[in-house]
Amino acid sequence: MQAIWNGKVLAESDATVVVEGNHYFPPESIHKQYFQPSDKHTTCPWKGRASYYDVVVDGKVNKDAAWYYPDPKPAAKQIKDRVAFWKGVDVKP
Repeated sequence: MQAIWNGKVLAESDATVVVEGNHYFPPESIHKQYFQPSDKHTTCPWKGRASYYDVVVDGKVNKDAAWYYPDPKPAAKQIKDRVAFWKGVDVKP
């Protein structure tokens, strides 16, 4: 699987975990140069508290376009620290 935005591959892995239709990429598969920590956090009743990244490619910012669970609830332990995408990021094989 690849996550692509603004013509750049943000993450690439053949070991994603799919939860609720979202591919969660292993942390080592993301290209860190495109990610900046965001102040945004949300809470999912069964996964826990999510943290977000802004995706930055060639000076363009896609605010809060990636999220991860640094300390998920037990039911979601399989996605700990894995990164998922939305907001126009194309995730495809």
